[in-house]
Amino acid sequence: MEAVIKPKLWSASYLNVCLANFLMACSFNLLMPSIPLYVTEQMGIPQSRTGIVLASYAIALMFVRPFSGYMVDIFSRKKILLIAFTCYVLTFFGYFWATTVMLFVFVRFLHGITWGLSTVSSSTLAIDVVPSERRAEGIGYYGTFMNVAMAIGPFFAIHIYNHYGFDILLWCAIVMGILGIIAVSLIKAPERPKVERQKISLDRFFLLRGWPIFLNQLLPCFAWGTIGPFVAQYGKEIGIPNAGIFFLFWAGGIIISRVFAGKLVDRGKIHEVNVSAMAIVTAAFFVFASIHNIYAFCLSGLFIGIGFGMMFPALQTLYINLAENNQRGTANSTYLIGFDFGLALGMLGGGYITGFMSFEALYLFSAVLCFVSIMIYWYVSRIVYERKRLR
Repeated sequence: MEAVIKPKLWSASYLNVCLANFLMACSFNLLMPSIPLYVTEQMGIPQSRTGIVLASYAIALMFVRPFSGYMVDIFSRKKILLIAFTCYVLTFFGYFWATTVMLFVFVRFLHGITWGLSTVSSSTLAIDVVPSERRAEGIGYYGTFMNVAMAIGPFFAIHIYNHYGFDILLWCAIVMGILGIIAVSLIKAPERPKVERQKISLDRFFLLRGWPIFLNQLLPCFAWGTIGPFVAQYGKEIGIPNAGIFFLFWAGGIIISRVFAGKLVDRGKIHEVNVSAMAIVTAAFFVFASIHNIYAFCLSGLFIGIGFGMMFPALQTLYINLAENNQRGTANSTYLIGFDFGLALGMLGGGYITGFMSFEALYLFSAVLCFVSIMIYWYVSRIVYERKRLR
């Protein structure tokens, strides 16, 4: 038998869209752990109110995601990405003048809008430049760039914030953003057939057949939303010398998962991947909340990274397989709305739980939600998906 030759995955355009995605995500996540430290230590905001400051960008995302999905299905994805990415970088300058809580919330809200449009157009453009035979694998590697940035960004952010201050942190983010814009300009997007502007309806903004998966997705995404903003504070509380080490193990877990998870999904093991991932993060959050030493702290980060690194590309693939070809942007935006909504709930809930209870209570609650998500997935989401899938 002749060996099957796989089409090339790492083209120049795919590499550039991944690089742009990494720089964009890394610049954004420089602020994730530093903002709660900055607003509590420098602006004097109570811990219970940090949630609304943190979640304001995620709330903005929920407004812009549905429309961004529609836009990238109709207009040039590369042009939308260039415009949105440029506005996203310019928004960083607003933090220099955000001297009150309301101004800070307003700038975060603007950042959410530009981030939302940038990420939907970027992820959809990535699918366009990936061979269909290697789509899940390509989505997995693309997601790895973002998730590693979500780990590396906070690690360096804590160091920069502690040694150089918030203003220098902002300038680092701006430089990364500019380099990301250059990478986007080098992408050669494939020609797309002209699309007729269809009548505007709800299913052009939200993938209606994906409702059960969307609701299922909110539970683990709540848990994800408690990591970036609160791990640094939790580490300080339990006596970890440099809480940023968590994010390195987290990134390592994500990288490990991407070596095998995408290939398993492409081989038809999507349900096994999702259930296993949810079980891993359930156990990891339980250990993270219960055992207070550097070994448990790091190993929990590793397995939280492995679990979420397996789960998110598999969940995104569920949406794509439920959508028509001309609804890829809608499918992506629906997945990202679920991600953002869960993220916002995690930040808002995390602020209140840590303000009135404890960090341990927050991460135990996250473990319970991840366990519940397994039950919902197996008995509801899996069945609906198999009935409605298109590919």
